[in-house]
Amino acid sequence: LMRPLQGSRGRSVVVGTVTLCLAAGWALQTPGGVSLVVPQTNINATVAQNILLSVEYSCRGVATIEWKHVSSWGTTSIVEWRSGNYVNVSTLYKDRVTTFENGSIQLRNVGMRDAGYYFVTVMEEHGTNAYGTIIVNVYEIIYEDLHFVAVLFTFLAAVSAILICFMWLCNKSLHLFQKKTTHKLTASTTEEIELETIEC
Repeated sequence: LMRPLQGSRGRSVVVGTVTLCLAAGWALQTPGGVSLVVPQTNINATVAQNILLSVEYSCRGVATIEWKHVSSWGTTSIVEWRSGNYVNVSTLYKDRVTTFENGSIQLRNVGMRDAGYYFVTVMEEHGTNAYGTIIVNVYEIIYEDLHFVAVLFTFLAAVSAILICFMWLCNKSLHLFQKKTTHKLTASTTEEIELETIEC
């Protein structure tokens, strides 16, 4: 009787150990499963452009996503939302931000003050967090100023060309007029000389 009992105990110890290991593995995987990927950590933009701050998170539970902007003007909270629930947008970004299910946001009509660091935090309900950073550089649109200068230069060159042509035509007309006047004067002088000769 003793041998079968010992074998049964041995089997239950093995089964109990395997069950405990599986339960521990399942318990470790379930609560802390949050990850965050930031595909583009540096974004260059020009004034009045729309930019996408792209991220991709995965989470086993319900996640809360928060975006903040840090620059020389200070730290500003942009938006915070819970997957599938509420969205809390800062008043400064009310009409300028769009949120996406994967944790990304889009900023519309960026200005020079939008340059700086953008921090995203994904907080999982069991207390696990993931962090990401994107640097945004915003530049003024210099090519529009150059475009204006080029258009102005072209316009002035065209006006100058027209004025030069007009002056050339005026000069040519004046030259022809002087030639005709000189020819008429010569003809009338010749006629007077002939008349005087006849009278004499």
